[in-house]
Amino acid sequence: MGRRKWLEYGGIASGVILIAFGIGAIGMSINGYMTVNDSLKAERITSEATEGMTPDKIAEDAKAAGLPESTPLPSCSVEGQDIDNATKARCFAEYIRVHALEAAGGLTYSELGRYTAKDGDPKGTNDAGAAEIDPKTSRPVSNPTRDTWVTATALSTALNVSFMAYNLALFGTVVGIALLLSGIGFVILAVLAIGRSASGATPAEPEGTEPPATV
Repeated sequence: MGRRKWLEYGGIASGVILIAFGIGAIGMSINGYMTVNDSLKAERITSEATEGMTPDKIAEDAKAAGLPESTPLPSCSVEGQDIDNATKARCFAEYIRVHALEAAGGLTYSELGRYTAKDGDPKGTNDAGAAEIDPKTSRPVSNPTRDTWVTATALSTALNVSFMAYNLALFGTVVGIALLLSGIGFVILAVLAIGRSASGATPAEPEGTEPPATV
């Protein structure tokens, strides 16, 4: 088998491999997408948990809580909806952050102390000597507002991860389709090249060449 044949059949083999990778990528992406949706549905975040989650209502709540006007507020709405896909999960996570800010008086986790302060400072304190003492345990009382931030961050991070996983699945689908189409193109070109070489087409005679004279 000549070098040209090796290249032609190599093109078919490369195309088949690309097709296989493309199908695999699409299959894995679909599986990832379904896993994200199933995981969100398993959390049972129903329409009852999304009450008041509209841009207008959250703006009113933020103003009433005294949050700065520069505070980023959600522009999406999930009120009355079940959180059963990644887009809704991302929106729900945005509302969780605003609710945490409202509960903390606009303070973030890094601005809060570990313990509840004796003097009632909403920021709390990291000084055990300046903290309230639990009479039952004789230990400093943890800052409940800081604990709220820990919970809110854990929930919003999980929801944001599902959104990222959805986008990765979408990207994988696009890459899989590109690989599939590329593989099909390789196979078609290789088959056409084999068919052309098998037809045994003879090269045309150079222009200006006269046939030999007959005697």
